[in-house]
Amino acid sequence: MPMSADSGSAVNRRPLRRCGATAVLSVALLLSACTSGGVRGAAGRGGVGDPLFPALGNGGYQVRHYGLDLDYDVKRKHLDATAELTSEATEDLRSFQLDLQGLRVSHVRVDGADANFSRKGHKLIVRPAEVIGKGEQFRTRVAYAGTPQEMKDPDGTTEGWVKTRDGAFVSGEPAGSMTWFPGNNHPADKATYDFTITVPKGCTAVANGELRSQKTAGGRSTFVWHSGRPMASYLATATIGRFEVHTSRGPGGLPLYVAVDPAEAKASKGPLAKLPEILAWESKLFGPYPFSSAGAIVDDTPRRITWMALETQTKPVYAGAPDTVTVVHETAHQWFGDSVTPRTWQDAWLNESFATYAEWLWEEHKGGKTPQQQFDTLYDSKDTENWAFPPGDPGTPRNVTGTSVYMRGAMMLQELRNTIGDKAFFAILREWPAKYRYGNADARDFIDFCQEHTDVDLGPLFQDWLYGTGKPKREG
Repeated sequence: MPMSADSGSAVNRRPLRRCGATAVLSVALLLSACTSGGVRGAAGRGGVGDPLFPALGNGGYQVRHYGLDLDYDVKRKHLDATAELTSEATEDLRSFQLDLQGLRVSHVRVDGADANFSRKGHKLIVRPAEVIGKGEQFRTRVAYAGTPQEMKDPDGTTEGWVKTRDGAFVSGEPAGSMTWFPGNNHPADKATYDFTITVPKGCTAVANGELRSQKTAGGRSTFVWHSGRPMASYLATATIGRFEVHTSRGPGGLPLYVAVDPAEAKASKGPLAKLPEILAWESKLFGPYPFSSAGAIVDDTPRRITWMALETQTKPVYAGAPDTVTVVHETAHQWFGDSVTPRTWQDAWLNESFATYAEWLWEEHKGGKTPQQQFDTLYDSKDTENWAFPPGDPGTPRNVTGTSVYMRGAMMLQELRNTIGDKAFFAILREWPAKYRYGNADARDFIDFCQEHTDVDLGPLFQDWLYGTGKPKREG
């Protein structure tokens, strides 16, 4: 997630987007797994027990791959689509659920056979013709259509399929991916993706990963994208518009794909030109870049969009021209958040603290404040937002990307650095994303990992900075 486009001191920067639960997520749809009437198999539950978003995701299976075929009529704002999910059952299933907000489902098939289905809130409940056995791989094909809708969080921010003058700006944190495709919409279930996106001639459709093919016929253009590394659903995008596209090579020949709305081209040129330098610099700090391509999408979004960017995997999306520090932040997320993803939304600080600390390191690299100076400025500020709640226990969905998650989380990293020394700290910056590459981790994993790098008892530090209420004591 982004920081403010303000290029001033860190104390003045605030997250422009504070995602929270949408109204539809406010009441959990937890359905217990059960066996009744002598029928083998469980009814796969809705929700995976996320402490902040209990209705997101579904139990009973893990998705391995999504194949999304999307045909979007920009003028009518209408989507015709099919989604084919390859999944593995983690228990015997006589039914299972998918997350899908709005849109009309016309047909569901499981392993080629018609399946019964029903809707309840944002849950699509599927009843296959036969029970799916634990450990079995199965394919679910959903045909659906309609006008994808944006999602509003309680604080008024917007996510999902955001309509623009020439297409759509598609962003999914925390729940917006279910506005345009059915899935297991939780960070704990990561999968690979293929996208086939058909749009009016003259438009470009940009998704995660690498462009495999592009063709135009009958006034329509089709773009085929492949994302071959596991990805959380909130990091998927299918942004559509009239873009200026620039392809090049980054460090080590890494393919770069940058799509920019012409209205944002001039302001974006300088910051995006630094992307190869940023990638090379962050690779030295955090280890090899985790994906097979990189890039950016800069769109001209409606003025009511009050946030700045999201770290969509391989190509962060920017709701307007970013500054350089924002590019640093979103690129750092490719390691912290995208490759290594929190198990639940409660640990969003694992994403944002590292990306914010990367900003601080970049500013020092460019002759600005040191991370310690950034820490001191924030600590001495009269602003109380950093102490409003502990980053490791946000309490409510509204706080998932609150100021404390970013700033206090980064301050905690500086305190960790002061406690264990530079050698151990910078080893953690490289070894943590290597150990959990393409997987999920939580706060306990990180605390244990750090403890392995020092003889100092780190329990009090993490308790104070991650979970303590009020303003922690400053060491030294």
